[in-house]
Parts: sequence; C-alpha cells; structure tokens
Amino acid sequence: MYNIPYHGEQDLTGLSFLVTGGAGFIGSNLVEYLLKFGAGKVRVLDNFSTGDIKNLENFNLYTSFEIIEGDIRNMEDCKKAVEGIQIVFHEAALGSVPRSIEDPITTNDVNIKGFLNMLIAAKDAGVKRLVYAASSSTYGDSNDLPKVENNIGRPLSPYAVTKYVNELYADVFNRLYGLEYIGLRYFNVFGPKQKPDGAYAAVIPKFISSLIAHKEPTINGDGKNSRDFTYIENVVQANIISALTDKKMAVNQVYNVAYGEQTSLNELAILLRDALATIDPEIADVHFHYGKKRVGDIPHSLASISKAKHLLNYYPYFSIKDGLDETVKSYTEDYFKVAIPVF
Repeated sequence: MYNIPYHGEQDLTGLSFLVTGGAGFIGSNLVEYLLKFGAGKVRVLDNFSTGDIKNLENFNLYTSFEIIEGDIRNMEDCKKAVEGIQIVFHEAALGSVPRSIEDPITTNDVNIKGFLNMLIAAKDAGVKRLVYAASSSTYGDSNDLPKVENNIGRPLSPYAVTKYVNELYADVFNRLYGLEYIGLRYFNVFGPKQKPDGAYAAVIPKFISSLIAHKEPTINGDGKNSRDFTYIENVVQANIISALTDKKMAVNQVYNVAYGEQTSLNELAILLRDALATIDPEIADVHFHYGKKRVGDIPHSLASISKAKHLLNYYPYFSIKDGLDETVKSYTEDYFKVAIPVF
C-alpha cells in the first residue's frame, strides 16, 4: 500500500506527528504512510482497548517511531504525548452507533472528555495543527442527498452527538486560542487492518469473514440501505493533505471524506461474494440472510466532496470496486495462505 505520495514534494523528515488511536484501523494506516515516507517522528498514543498492537509490530524497525500506552481520558497522558509534536492526527474514539446506544456514558467519556483533553494539551504545547476524525453520523436525520457540510440534521445516536460536539469544541478552540484544526467527516471507511470480529465489527470485514467461512452474511433490514463506502487509502490521503495544506481558506474547516458514490448493502454483498469467488469458487453459492433493521441507522448516505476538492485538492484515487479488490486481497492472504492457494 501507499505507493502514491499524497504529500507531493513536501519533505516530512523535519516534521513530528502524533497519531492518537494509532493502533486502530485508521490510525495504524496513517502511521504506516508517515513512516514509509520518512516522517521525522511518528508517535502513537493508544490504550489498546480497541486498537491492536499487531497493527504496529512491523514499525519498530523505524527509529522515528515510538509508542505511548495511555488513555486520552487521562490529561497527563495527553500532555506527555504532545511534547515536541507539530501535527496531531486525532483518531482515538469509541466508534459504533450500537455501542453508543448500549453504553452512552463510556462513549461520551472517551469521545468528548478525551477530545477536550487533547485540545487542551495541543493548545498548551503549541501544536501547529490538529486533524481529527469527525463522522458522517453528524448528518443525523437529514434526508438531503448528497450530504453537504453546512446542512446537518438532528443526531440519531449518542455517538453522533459526541462527534458533533467535537466539531463545536474544535471551532471554539480556534476562535479563542488560535489552535488550527481540520475535521474530516468519514463515510463508512473500510480496508486492511479493519477487524472482522466482535459485536461492533464493520459490515465489510464482517461480510468477508462470513463468506470465507461459507456462512450466510447477515444483512440488516432489506439490504436497500445505501452507504458511501470509502477505501482507507482515500482517508489517509485526506488526512495527509489536511495536515500539510498551507491554504488559509482550507484550514479551520470540516470536510466530507468519501468517494462520492452510493452502494446498497445488497450490492455490496454481491460485489464481495463475486470477488471472493475468484479465489474460492464455492463462495459463489453462499446466500445472504436478512436480519432486523439496526436501531439508529439512517437509510441512505452519500457525500458531496466538492468542498474538499475545491479547498483541499482532495481527489480520491480508489473507487469502492478498487478498494474492495485490495481489501479482499489483504484478508485472503491471511485466511487462505495455508488451506487455499491464492492465484
């Protein structure tokens, strides 16, 4: 991965980065990019509650890499993590709408208190810019498509509330203290290093895991719900250009990060089954199971990425088909390397 230098001709060797939640899916992919392209310092802050140390195990070969095991809910951990750091990528959070409905207190504690701690620590340490993970869940009950940044609805889950509060806090800290920020509203990110197991697993690794095992994937509702599925490398691209842009108009903004294309769950399941069937033909005969509609879900999601194109020069390289091909390749290298040869 990461054969495309999204930082253009900018030299990363003199820059220091912190990635909170750096052992997680998105965070570890960001770390991988930064190390591959020679960043001067890449520090990870993670408590490993949802992140996986295995995502970082190959990075110890880099002298510029370091790990701090700590929690964003602890201010001292946050202060330690930002020492000597110029740019913060804040990816640490408790994701998942269902989890937030079951346990709103912990979601609030991590996503709001933890975010506020990082803002304070970054401000006090003189961090140049904070790029943080916002969420498409902020659009709430707005039925307008495509989703445009300045037109949101009412939140539909505690998770959505926390991510909107992050946006409000970041804006206040910029206006009061001058802390630069860019918020990135991710739309259904997928790709390598995303966990296929657990109660809150994302739909794509969950479908892949079921299909590989020749088990019927469960589709929530009738499968007609649609999403703007976004390959991880597009997300890394958006983060890197957000961290490094020198356009004044581009900073202190919130952007949609997506591909800008709608795919239903039914279409997604078929795309994945077809891709995996090229490796294991028996997968072509696996059918799908339809379950209950998930509480707090919106029926459709599609992003406008015009603002990001105009101000950030964000032009995503990977369509959902391209991204699924890369993702399937990644998962099957692990699942099939012994039992079934990969052609």
